Amino acid sequence: MNPSVVPRQAMARNVALLRISFGIIWAIDAAFKWSPTFQRTYLSQVRSAARGQPHWLLWLFHDSEHIIALDPHAFAVGTAMLETATAIGLVIGFARRVGYLVGLLFSLSVWALAEGFGGPYTAGSTDIGTGIIYAVVFAALYGLDRVVGPNTWALDYWIARYWPSWRQISDPAPHS
Repeated sequence: MNPSVVPRQAMARNVALLRISFGIIWAIDAAFKWSPTFQRTYLSQVRSAARGQPHWLLWLFHDSEHIIALDPHAFAVGTAMLETATAIGLVIGFARRVGYLVGLLFSLSVWALAEGFGGPYTAGSTDIGTGIIYAVVFAALYGLDRVVGPNTWALDYWIARYWPSWRQISDPAPHS
C-alpha cells in the first residue's frame, strides 16, 4: 500500500475529530447565546449591523428588524436553541446531513443579518465576520463526510445499523 494514502478508517476518524472539535467550539458559542445580555440585546445587534450598509441592501435589514421586533426574546431563545442543538448534533454525530445543511444556512443568515455581511467594507475594514467561515466549515464537513462514507464515530452509523432508512436523513455519503 502506498504510504501517502490514508486508510478510510483513519480518514473517517480525522473527519469525526474535526466535526467534534467544531461542535465543541459551536457549544461554547451556543452557551453565550443563553446569557441574559445576548437575549436582551438581540434586536439592537441586528439594528447595528444595518449601519453603514449600502442603500440597496437596507431593505433586508429593515424587514428583518421589523420581524424580529415582534418578539425579540423568542428569536434570541430560538437562536440559542438552534445553536445548542447544532452543537450536540456535531459532537455526537447525529443527523449530520440535515445538521450540516441547517448549520450552513444558519451561519449564512448570521453572517448576513447579525454581521452585516462582514461589512461595511470601507477603508480600515479588517474582518469579514465569523458566520461565513462557519458556513465554509459546515460545507467542508458535508463534503468530507461524503468522501469517507459511513463513520463509526457518529451516532448516525449506529442508528442506521438498526434502522437503515436513517441514512437518508443522516449520512451525507451517497446511498447504494
